[in-house]
Amino acid sequence: MRVRDLTRLSWDQVRRRKVVTGLCAAGLSIGCAAIILAMSIGESAQQYIENEMNSFFKMDEITVSANEGVRSGNPAGGGGAQADSDELDRGKLTSQKVEVIRSLPHVVAVAPFEQLGYMDMQTTDGRKSYVEVIGTDLATLEPFDKTFMQGGPSDLPGAVVLSYGGTLGLADEETRQKLLDQLSQNPYDENLQEQFEKLERVPAALYQRQIQLKSYNPQGGQAKPSSPLQVAGVLKKPAGVSENMLVNDKKAYVSLETAEQLRREFGMQTGTSAGQSYNSVLVKVDSQDNIKAVEQQIQKLTLATMTNLHQKERLADQFKILKAVALGGGVFILIIASISIVVAMTMSTYQRRRQIGIMKVLGANLAQIRNMFIVEAGLLGFLGGLLGVLFSYWIVWGINALINKLADAQDAVVIFIPLAAIPVGMAFAIVTGIISGIYPAISASRTDALTAIRRE
Repeated sequence: MRVRDLTRLSWDQVRRRKVVTGLCAAGLSIGCAAIILAMSIGESAQQYIENEMNSFFKMDEITVSANEGVRSGNPAGGGGAQADSDELDRGKLTSQKVEVIRSLPHVVAVAPFEQLGYMDMQTTDGRKSYVEVIGTDLATLEPFDKTFMQGGPSDLPGAVVLSYGGTLGLADEETRQKLLDQLSQNPYDENLQEQFEKLERVPAALYQRQIQLKSYNPQGGQAKPSSPLQVAGVLKKPAGVSENMLVNDKKAYVSLETAEQLRREFGMQTGTSAGQSYNSVLVKVDSQDNIKAVEQQIQKLTLATMTNLHQKERLADQFKILKAVALGGGVFILIIASISIVVAMTMSTYQRRRQIGIMKVLGANLAQIRNMFIVEAGLLGFLGGLLGVLFSYWIVWGINALINKLADAQDAVVIFIPLAAIPVGMAFAIVTGIISGIYPAISASRTDALTAIRRE
């Protein structure tokens, strides 16, 4: 009996015995859907957390700094202080090395980000706030995922680019102080708290306006204002971040030359970013997969590097355990479902004794009868797998709809079904069906033909 004949006979029995087919397919579909959902939830949770970590920790960026520990291993006294100085120079982050890094494969952008610290910011009409001032190459802001809402990078001296959070909370000192005084007298007044929070979240129109920064003298004294700075651009509000979080994320980006000018005006220690060497630079790589290769190339320049890739590796190790546990739960459900198949197929074997007896009388051997039942069980597993895939998509759609409704989001896919989960679920369903059909198949092949016909 050929495979095609076995398949045709088995499919005919599957179509005719609708109750048995429905019970077996339903049990297998539940197990298949459980496996697909387990894999989908684990994969979706891992990708969601990786995306969140990438937005905060920037997994595709490398922090490069001078390697102050470079030594050649010269014998003591061989070169003296001059030799030590030369060895330290080898580890400096010079502009020539920055150009070499910029030319490496997979490098998208290279830029210094020099911290000048937090400063008070004041507009020409007297409204005040504070910002963290950062010196960098303004032309590299967009490659570092900082999209402009207004304006753009500028090469003009005294130009400044504000983050969206830097435009929040600007208010005149009298209004702010009056509200703070009221809150100090009535700290539990919800209306006053709501007014203060609203004041901190209101954005101000600062594009193409002038601002001044103020830094306190380390030796004490009054705040010293900077020269007027022109707001050349305002960055977009980051997606998925609320105003409450952005209130504490106030940044002002200035060019390296402007940063040096501010240091001189405020009497700060002169930085190295405007000279021939840098304290540190950030390197943007086109993909996380290329981080290690680029990092190794940078380290050959006797520079120190740091990435957040280890966070992803730790996360992947933790999610391996979670995925294994979830997959184990799905397999357990599938095993429970296989019991119903064994029972249903055994009952089917008992009810079909006359058919088995006639097949033996007509010349069918034990292997052919056994194979027919195994193929029938495999077809039941295939049908159950298809139903399981369909059920899993319905369940995922319902979960996403519920999450979007509760989170007040629009069309946000929180859970997705990876393509690899579908063949895995189908394979588990088919294999479970075949294994569950082995015992009924062996039992059917051992049925005595004459006894089965006589009893029937």
